[in-house]
Amino acid sequence: MVSVILPAAGRGKRMQAGVNKVFLRLMGKPILFHTLRAFAAVPEVQEIIVVTGAEEVEPLRRALQGPGLFREAAKSVKVVAGGSERQYSVWNGLKASSEASDVILVHDAARPLVSRATIEAVIEAARENGAAIAAVPEKNTVKVVEDGVVTATPDRSTLWAVQTPQGFSRSLLMAANEKAESDGFLGTDDASLVERYGARVHVVMDSYQNIKVTTPEDLVVAEAFLRQSGSFTGTVRRAASEVCDFIKSAKSEKRKD
Repeated sequence: MVSVILPAAGRGKRMQAGVNKVFLRLMGKPILFHTLRAFAAVPEVQEIIVVTGAEEVEPLRRALQGPGLFREAAKSVKVVAGGSERQYSVWNGLKASSEASDVILVHDAARPLVSRATIEAVIEAARENGAAIAAVPEKNTVKVVEDGVVTATPDRSTLWAVQTPQGFSRSLLMAANEKAESDGFLGTDDASLVERYGARVHVVMDSYQNIKVTTPEDLVVAEAFLRQSGSFTGTVRRAASEVCDFIKSAKSEKRKD
């Protein structure tokens, strides 16, 4: 059984919307709707835990239980209150997860474009290895800067931009969070806690389309990707068909010669 934790307690200051960004509309539906629907489409996912601000818990529970929009996308969904930091919110969600779960996925609720293929690949890798993250090779040159001055340029070929979902065995993630809490350690992502605990984290190649909606510009990009997705498969198939036709034609011409 797989449980999914969706941290959604951030206020999204960079979005400048005055509301939780996961409730902003993307193609006419809340960002959270798209994220829920992506995970609800995966048969192995049997539990989804949304971690949101304390004042949003009851309204969201009612929305998920009612006949409205969110209900279309939901499976078994719990809603719990988050903490002062993302790490603490995930910890709250983890403690609320079913003990029957062998794999826990943690995914940013503000990443609505995650694909089923990525979700299933992370689940498989987490089952095999104990810990796995979705990531993409870094395309930009990254500089280490101190006091406004470049101090180092890491080899880009070794750098990956980490995304979500991140998947772990439930027992490993529980142990890593317990140690972090005991030590007063605050990590930058869930994998950093597991790394610190001594476990190896495996990488699953993701798509560059799996963006996190953080700024108004990201909403525009996400909508463009969604609009494209309906025609993208057809475009690829047409291109593949044209290549096959070209190869067949070339072979035919060669036989004539």
